This record gives sequence, C-alpha cells and structure tokens, in this order.
Amino acid sequence: MNIEQLWANLLIQSCCWIVGSFFVALIARAVVFKFLTKLASKTATDIDDKLISTVRRPIMLSILLFGVSRALDVLHPPELVTSIANGTIKTIVILLWSNAALQSSTVILGLFSDSDKQWIHTRTLPLFQMFIKIIIFSFAIYFVLIAWGINVTTWLASAGVVGIAVGFAAKDTLANLFSGVFILADAPYKIGDFIVLDNNMRGKVTNIGIRSTRLLTLDDVEVTIPNAVIGNSRIVNQTGGPREAIRVTISVSAAYGSDIDQVREVLLSCSEDMDKLDSMNKPRVRFRRFGASGLDFDLLCWINQPRLLGQVTDELNSKVYKALNAANIEIPYSKQDIFIKEMPDR
Repeated sequence: MNIEQLWANLLIQSCCWIVGSFFVALIARAVVFKFLTKLASKTATDIDDKLISTVRRPIMLSILLFGVSRALDVLHPPELVTSIANGTIKTIVILLWSNAALQSSTVILGLFSDSDKQWIHTRTLPLFQMFIKIIIFSFAIYFVLIAWGINVTTWLASAGVVGIAVGFAAKDTLANLFSGVFILADAPYKIGDFIVLDNNMRGKVTNIGIRSTRLLTLDDVEVTIPNAVIGNSRIVNQTGGPREAIRVTISVSAAYGSDIDQVREVLLSCSEDMDKLDSMNKPRVRFRRFGASGLDFDLLCWINQPRLLGQVTDELNSKVYKALNAANIEIPYSKQDIFIKEMPDR
C-alpha cells in the first residue's frame, strides 16, 4: 500500500490533522514562546512576562482544537454531530480567550494603578475591574450564542424591552447604583473619615458600597444612607485636607469696659495642659466684633481626632466659664430693667 492509498483513508487523514496540530503547538511552545520570553526578560517591567504567560495556554489549546475540528470535517460525520462538535469546540475557545482577557485586564489595570502617574486610583480599581468583567462576559455570551447558531438579534431586542421595564421599576436602585459609582470614582471621603451631611448627620464612614454608605455615629449607632441621598447632599469631610485636624471654636462675650488683653490671657490659659489638643497648631484668640451687649471673642483650638469634638468643646466651655468668673470678667447677658414712673392712686 503506497502513500497515496494511505492518505485516501479518511481515518488516517483525521489522525494526521490531530498529530500535526499537536506538533505545531509544541513547536510554538518551544520556539516562539521561548523567544518571546527571552525578549521580555530584557525589559524593565514584568508586565510583558505576565501577558505572555497568560496567552500561552489559550494559543496552544486553540491550535489543538483547530486540528480536532479539521479532523472531524475530514470524517464527514452526520450534520447533527458536526454542529454539536463545532459548537462545543468554539465555546471552549471562547471561554479560554475570555479567561485570558480577564487575566490580561487585571495585569494592565494593576500597571496603571501602580505607575508613578497613577492613571487609576487604588480605590476605583475594583470599579474598573467590575466594568471590564461585565464587558468581557457580555461579549463571551454573544459569541457563544453565535457559535451555536442562535439568532442574537431577537434576544437583543427582547433584552432591550426588558431593560426598559426594569429601569422604570428599579429607578431608585439604579440611582443609588450610579451615585455609588460616582462616589467611588470621585472619592469625596474614604473609610475611617468623619463626615457631616446637610441634615447634620455626623459619623465615621465604616463601609462604602455600590448602593449605600454606612456611618457609625457618636451614639454607636450604624446608619445606612443610600448613595443617591449622599450624592445630592453637601458633604463636609472633617478629616480631609493635608492632615487630619479639625478646629474647635469657643465663642464668648466680655462686658464693655473689660481689659481685652486680660481676656486674651484668660482664654489662652484655658487651653493649657490639654493633651487632646493638636500640638502642631497653637491655640489663639480672635477679637471678632463689638457686639450688642459685649465684646465678642473666639478661642480657636485644633484637635487631631474629630470624634473628640464634643468632649473638647465641653471641657473648654467649662474652663472658660470658671476662668472668667475667677478673673472677675463679666459675661454679659440680656437684661430687662423696669422703671415705675408713678404708683397708681388707691
């Protein structure tokens, strides 16, 4: 039996396709990838090494599956068997490359977040990862449906109608979702910050989610606030800025005729020996205005922990009141004097 007679045997042709694809995959692994790995080792970053490692397995398996597909075509099986086999092979290839795309996106996003320019903030990195996963997953489903010969146009039209209905039914949930995305992207606060909202709600941020944000108030009560409410509110971040410090203002009035230098000394003495105050910012006194009943002063102090605002305010108010009384400095208050012009006749 000569070579032409052997090649005429369909089973032998099918086996040749499978064996040939196997050897091509081995050659690609031994030569091509070895050469690419050698080139990648000369670069300063390891991102190319990770990308090559990510696509090595999908390329080799794709070559093998191509050989299997060609081997099935040579044998001319029934149409049903061919359709199922080709759909399965295409699905496996799509899943392999989708997984490789997910791993590659993680590597690339990590590079952008770790670079000097930091194109992507670390807080928003999970958000970008979620969006890329949704996009890759959607494309994978789309191509799998095409691989099995399913009419995608009808499904997309049905999905559009269902999406509109769900959008109207869940508009509040979607509003919270989009607000959560903008909060993660804009980062007006982070976990551990003390924030104050328009309704004077004040607390420590314990969790930032896609739908809501949780605050732990000074009453040790955890409050869950929808992100849509926070997105439409004015937010005061008491721990924001270049360093974590907040100013405590104690406003007090001294009667007209008081010695303003003495008032300054008394007020500054009230801030001494207080370990809760910030040592980097010295307390100061400001003479603000000539009030209706007295001279208005502000004692300005700074603290490192915003949660101590109430305690420090209470302590300073107590010390200021005692110190002014001890120095015989009158704190003016509203008075009403009644003058009787004459007594009525009996």
